[in-house]
Amino acid sequence: MTSGTSCSTECIKGSIHAGTPKGTIETLHGLSVYTVGNRTTPRATICIYSDIFGLGLPNNKIIADAYAASGEYLVLLPDFFKGDPVGLKVADALLPVDAAAQSTFAKYTGILASLPTFLMWQRRHGKAESDKICLDFMRELRRATPRERKIGMVGFCWGGKYAARTGLESNMIEIEGVKKPLVDAIVALHPSHLVVPEDVEGLVVPTSFAWGVEDIAVSFETKSKVEECHAKAQKARKEFPEIEHKAYTPGRHGFAVRGNPDDPQERRALEDSEKQVLAWFEKWL
Repeated sequence: MTSGTSCSTECIKGSIHAGTPKGTIETLHGLSVYTVGNRTTPRATICIYSDIFGLGLPNNKIIADAYAASGEYLVLLPDFFKGDPVGLKVADALLPVDAAAQSTFAKYTGILASLPTFLMWQRRHGKAESDKICLDFMRELRRATPRERKIGMVGFCWGGKYAARTGLESNMIEIEGVKKPLVDAIVALHPSHLVVPEDVEGLVVPTSFAWGVEDIAVSFETKSKVEECHAKAQKARKEFPEIEHKAYTPGRHGFAVRGNPDDPQERRALEDSEKQVLAWFEKWL
């Protein structure tokens, strides 16, 4: 059972946000990683699995900066696409900073021109490859992180599925003879391609989900499917982590990372989803 509508043109809509990223690009555990925040005495580490635009989209770095602003966290935004995100040429055409200045003709011409490139990109980044890259990095991060420091994982759109999978019992690793989950808490925001029950049934860490009421790439019905799955799992297991679900209106696809800040409703969703992430990690990390 999948989330329904496939990630097509909806995955490549939205807005580019203005701002100057404050972090640096470093190499960590074999990947290029945008790094920002407290490097010496962090309360916890936050790792981000971005949407399809990866490190090239300023929004993703600006969000990492926002998580780091309190000074409590070390925030990592790895290039899980290994230098092959959906290109900014596509973003420039479809995610203008000033969407009002773009004609309808230019918008739809841009979508039609970019769609074949995007579909080829999807084929290069299938589930098996994406899962391996993410899990390999998170295994190394967990082993290298001091035992007393917790790790939070955030995933947007494409990255939401793989963020959730870092918290599965099947992906736990053994450290000093003790099995540990790869992360200690998760937030999955409008996760694309989520498979129920495979991606969510075996969660062993607290997980917060965000769903858009008008999201036509990630059907809002997925929320109830995940809730039903967890209700059954909770009855079958003695211990089950806390799970929360938040709904956003209008909640168009990409609302937590590519919403239009000039639209009051979309700006509220951007701000509230950031608060959702930080509140969840305040509670669990």
